[in-house]
Amino acid sequence: MTVALIILCALVGVGALLYAEHRLHLRRQRKDEPEAQQQTPSQATEDGEECCGMHITCERDSLLAAVSKDIEYYDDEELDRFAGRGAEEYTDEEIEEFRDILLTMQASDIAGWGRSLQLRGINLPTPVRDELIMIVAEARQHVAVS
Repeated sequence: MTVALIILCALVGVGALLYAEHRLHLRRQRKDEPEAQQQTPSQATEDGEECCGMHITCERDSLLAAVSKDIEYYDDEELDRFAGRGAEEYTDEEIEEFRDILLTMQASDIAGWGRSLQLRGINLPTPVRDELIMIVAEARQHVAVS
């Protein structure tokens, strides 16, 4: 038992040292870069760079960008009654209604459905929005690997 505790403490100590070194390295690297080259992720996407699709914030930004201005219905006209409602204002039954539609859609249609809802002024319930972002991220990662 003592040997296992010593090994665990050694691993935690090495991990802490590596983390501290990594943070210092990043800080030094930022200081060496000229100010013009430093951009936040939101600035990078605003400047016209393409989203790589590998980061969850990038997924959220690309879904919210509303690439297409055309509203496309995915046999979900009944959701128009939720237009203007806040993401936290849904009942459990209404959240399940959104979730059922999300989980019965083809993976290739989910990102378009999210954009369509946004263009129609429909806020997804927070748990369903998180699920949508994860599904889109997984689909894009699967396409990138293939």
